[in-house]
Amino acid sequence: MGKVRARKETGKLYLDFFYRGVRCREQTALSDTPANRKKVEKLLQRVEAKILLDELDYAEFFPGSRNLKKIQLKSSNPTAESIETTSESMPPTVTFSDFAEQWFREIQVEWRQSHIRNVSSMLESSLIPALGSLKVGEITKAHILEFRAELAKRKGRGSNTLLSPKTINSHMAIFRMVIDEAADRFGFDTPYRNIKPLKLQKNHIEPFSLKEVERIISQVRADYRDYYIVRFYTGLRTGEIDGLKWKHVDFEKREILVRETLINGQTEYTKTNGSQREIPMLGPVLTALERQQDATRRKSEYVFCNRRGEPIDHNNVTKRIWYPLLRRLGLRKRRPYQTRHTAATLLLASGENPEWVAKTLGHSSTEMLFKVYSRYIPNATRMDGSAFEKLVGSSLSSTEKEQEHETE
Repeated sequence: MGKVRARKETGKLYLDFFYRGVRCREQTALSDTPANRKKVEKLLQRVEAKILLDELDYAEFFPGSRNLKKIQLKSSNPTAESIETTSESMPPTVTFSDFAEQWFREIQVEWRQSHIRNVSSMLESSLIPALGSLKVGEITKAHILEFRAELAKRKGRGSNTLLSPKTINSHMAIFRMVIDEAADRFGFDTPYRNIKPLKLQKNHIEPFSLKEVERIISQVRADYRDYYIVRFYTGLRTGEIDGLKWKHVDFEKREILVRETLINGQTEYTKTNGSQREIPMLGPVLTALERQQDATRRKSEYVFCNRRGEPIDHNNVTKRIWYPLLRRLGLRKRRPYQTRHTAATLLLASGENPEWVAKTLGHSSTEMLFKVYSRYIPNATRMDGSAFEKLVGSSLSSTEKEQEHETE
């Protein structure tokens, strides 16, 4: 059985084990700490498991190792004497590009198609062009910070805007996943240490008032009226309403079953498990869906579709229907996602239970609800002391009345 040892002269950990009659000592770049020992011991366990199954690809675990030639020699001449050898400390020779591609192939089975596309885009357009030629064991903290600084100079979607801190953080998160996995597999200290995410500006919601909602619905094009009624009074996300199918509309129970979301013209599983939910058809929603049923059910599986029966293109609808309507009504330009915030604020302002509202919107808890919509929750988050005054006032009033009654 192999051992994890530390060199006295450097304090670095190394693996000491036998493979095909060869004593192999593979040096790591990790210092001798309890956490690093656990990492190296896990690596040794994986190596020994592969040896036991006769499945060890030595070059995969220890690329560039000087032991490779010794093992090949021993394999070709089994009667040769066992050779004790030590591999010097050297960084893995695999490039970031090669390892990132391998990592991506292995991990994408865990993700939704939309996330796979996003990560693939970040790797191909940013990470690999900037860092792909470097060997994973040679990437330093300086490389990482330089890469992030270059990202901050890149243009975003708007012609006069730069990449947002949120987008930069997303790129860095993917890079960190790749380099941390490489460090774990090849036994070196990850360079991604003490690098904090960029601070994000707080996004303020801009919901519409009930009167503004009524104006929008009354003035929007007739063929999109029911679409916006459902958006405003259910809080469905854009992908959820655009991907809504008739099989998920239960008229008997008066519920909309949120089971899929539309991304790039294809329906797939919702954003999270918590997004799987049932939404009651409140207010005019039932009537709107009954009208929509007459219009589209016979020609498409989608509730809202184009003339060809295909799901609507939200970018096209936003540019041709939504923004022109807001301009015509003299309303401030806001993204269509504000229809979801509007539904949330109307439900809360009407006094509905926050837990029920959170469930309807697809939130796993009320934490985000209170964080984003606290000022729209009546009494629950009041901070002016009026609730206390009302309580104390009613108590004092009762006491005074009792005293008056006693003196009579």
